[in-house]
Amino acid sequence: MTNPLQDRDAWSMENCSIARTFEIIGTRSAILVLREAFLGSRRFDEFVRRSGLGEPAVAARLKELTADGLLERVPYQEPGRRTRDEYRLTRKGRDLLPVITALREWGDTWAADADGPPVRARHRGCEATVRARLLCDDGHLVPPEEIEIQKGPGFRPNRH
Repeated sequence: MTNPLQDRDAWSMENCSIARTFEIIGTRSAILVLREAFLGSRRFDEFVRRSGLGEPAVAARLKELTADGLLERVPYQEPGRRTRDEYRLTRKGRDLLPVITALREWGDTWAADADGPPVRARHRGCEATVRARLLCDDGHLVPPEEIEIQKGPGFRPNRH
């Protein structure tokens, strides 16, 4: 019997975690709304102003990201005004920070203007640059050539 991971055609793509992630966050507007949430935006008008997206797009993304559990609506009320909602990252949403960091880092290297990246992420404790890195559970830095893909508990063979 052959190892199903050696024959990529034997893999079912119906159970792909990457594809499922893109179903949730795979639009430019979703990434921009998440970027703004990580940078501290909480209120609808902040997301519109800071993301560069129109109100309909922001409203749709906030609704979707809330329905998918990445953001939660929290009511607030300013004196003399009606109650409104602000949006806060949930644990599920905060777990995307390494992904957003990796996208920013890639963009800083391959898509930034010639004069350099527009922002830098620094560790408040020591001022060192914050980067996305691949680590194993034992804390070792893992280069791509040392990654081995193995069958997981949700693996499904392709049913030709």
